[in-house]
Amino acid sequence: MSVSELTSPDVIEKAEKGSYSEKVVAEDPDAEFGGTEAREKLERKLLLKLDMRMFILVIIYILNYVSVAARLRGFEADLGLKGQQFATLLSILYVGYIVMQVPSNMLLNYMGKPSIHLPICMIIWGVISCLTGDFVGALLTRFFLGFVEAAFFPGALFLISKWYKRSELGKRTAILYGGNIISNAFGSLIASGILDGMQGALGHEAWRWLFYIEGALTEIRLALRRMEEDAGVGDEFQTEDGGQVHGLWLALTDWRMWWLAVLMLSEVVALSFNAYFPTLSATLGFGGPHSDKTGERFWHMATSYFVGIIGFIISICTMNTAARYISLFLMAQSYAGLVVLYTWVSNTFPRPPSKRAVAVAFVNAFSQIGNVAGSYVWPSQWGPTYRNSYAICIATSGCAIVMGYILKLHLESLNRKLEKEEQEGGVKEKGFRFLV
Repeated sequence: MSVSELTSPDVIEKAEKGSYSEKVVAEDPDAEFGGTEAREKLERKLLLKLDMRMFILVIIYILNYVSVAARLRGFEADLGLKGQQFATLLSILYVGYIVMQVPSNMLLNYMGKPSIHLPICMIIWGVISCLTGDFVGALLTRFFLGFVEAAFFPGALFLISKWYKRSELGKRTAILYGGNIISNAFGSLIASGILDGMQGALGHEAWRWLFYIEGALTEIRLALRRMEEDAGVGDEFQTEDGGQVHGLWLALTDWRMWWLAVLMLSEVVALSFNAYFPTLSATLGFGGPHSDKTGERFWHMATSYFVGIIGFIISICTMNTAARYISLFLMAQSYAGLVVLYTWVSNTFPRPPSKRAVAVAFVNAFSQIGNVAGSYVWPSQWGPTYRNSYAICIATSGCAIVMGYILKLHLESLNRKLEKEEQEGGVKEKGFRFLV
């Protein structure tokens, strides 16, 4: 939303007429909650409830990735897969996954019922997971699976952005994305337990049981006030005007969405190394929570990418085993920056919700192209040094840093305009500011 939109007379008038704002006592906005101390206590309880519910999303995210391990116990042999057919089964999922993220988030925002939308998609996702048959059947299964899986991650990102303030979003995004990291580290271990114990059970191969099991497992007032205070205006009641198509148009015509999409795509290519070693979940500890605490985004992201670049450089310069091992730890730090970038996307498009829903989904969907491109960054003929591969990672990480810095300068200029307009209008209380 532009500066003029945030401070337009229409938005201000709607805010003044809002049913939630008009009852607040100007002298003590926390009076209805029993005072500041009582509100803080109630807010801590609210956050605990939200966190406990969000943890369910993390568990679902972990379960989603165990199926890849099925190839270890007869999957390829039973289906008669040859050559690149297994790789084709893995990549076909991205077709629907990329295409459906934006429509899914638009539908989620329109329905306003994530408790219905996400579970329905997960039920369909679970049923489809149980239908794997021969190669053609598996190919069709994976193709349609991408359509329903597209609802989950961008939908989860949009969902938490509706309940958590900007100063709380980085930590929660890190926890959510940590489900992906944990699944990479322990998904094969979980799948291995299923594969070892279920081989031949009820006459079915172990890999089929893996898909069956994966398919089967698969304080309002204060919450509204918190989001009103965080963005300066309310949510749907005060900024949503024109419906979902209007939100789509607002997002598509905002160059920042395209800029962030290319920025994330660049970094996803740089992170393509992750297919070659177990990713380290501990690297997420610094980025999200500390970025929330300081209210800063760019330098937390860029510092993480700089550390990753140092790791790439070490791998280019030496074949020493110890040095290369250390370089892998440094490369993995880039994931902390990616988490901050996901948070920055939500922060950059605060209102209206229909626009944020599209922006979050589009940026994530567009960045998945990087996973496709990344698979071609590590050809075997470039081994064993893979210097060219590491050079590409350095270039794409550098591109992400430069693009992030340009976005930071732009948002800072918008913040200065907001401050100037407040001073000219005689507004003493500091209003909305973009996080940079």
